[in-house]
Amino acid sequence: MNKIQIKTKPNLGKRIYACVIDYGFIYAFMIGMLIFYGEQSSEGGYSLSGFPALFVSLFWGLMTIGIEQIFGTTLGNYLNDLKPISIKGDFNNLDLSLGQSIKRHLLDCIDIYTFGIIGIIAIKNSKYNQRLGDIWATTIVIDIKDKEQGIIIDNSL
Repeated sequence: MNKIQIKTKPNLGKRIYACVIDYGFIYAFMIGMLIFYGEQSSEGGYSLSGFPALFVSLFWGLMTIGIEQIFGTTLGNYLNDLKPISIKGDFNNLDLSLGQSIKRHLLDCIDIYTFGIIGIIAIKNSKYNQRLGDIWATTIVIDIKDKEQGIIIDNSL
């Protein structure tokens, strides 16, 4: 019988940098859309409606879920040697399913709107250093250059 161990570390600095990179691109795109296609309100702010607003949402989905599905990691995670992997089911295939990517990133808003505090608390207090999205999606984030992290299968038993 195989013994399976899941080993992670918080990797907080790298995870914060990855988030800043990913959402930096998303916010830059959103600001560009507001400048070029936004409608000015009476208070002096701008808003998007119709297709431009939909396009911002589609860009968010592409930059998070889409890139993660195509390349196995987002741009920010890639640049920080981080990779989300599945801890659900078959440990021979650690790639995330589409559903897992969607679940992970739907809860990004909780982390973003609380300036990362909820995410940091979850990472520090969960068994496998997971954010809420990772807990819901049954995924973990590992540093691929740290050989102490990941899923270790002991075949000696």
